[in-house]
Amino acid sequence: MLTPGLPLTHSNKYSADSACGHCDGVIGHEAWCITQNASVQYAYQVVSDPGLLSTGDHLILHALGVAWKPKRRASKARH
Repeated sequence: MLTPGLPLTHSNKYSADSACGHCDGVIGHEAWCITQNASVQYAYQVVSDPGLLSTGDHLILHALGVAWKPKRRASKARH
């Protein structure tokens, strides 16, 4: 028996397919989402390309004893 006034099917224009690929936000983005936060976007960029690290951040990391360099790729050729 159907209840009067209720829809026959559920309708929701939001779905998992429409979620953000970074924060999984469906209706809105999280505050830390790369698409919304410039600091997070900078962090993603310097992880993928250490050459983009600012001079100030380079000095701070150096003072802490961190060497922020591109990852070496292992040679496929065997000697």
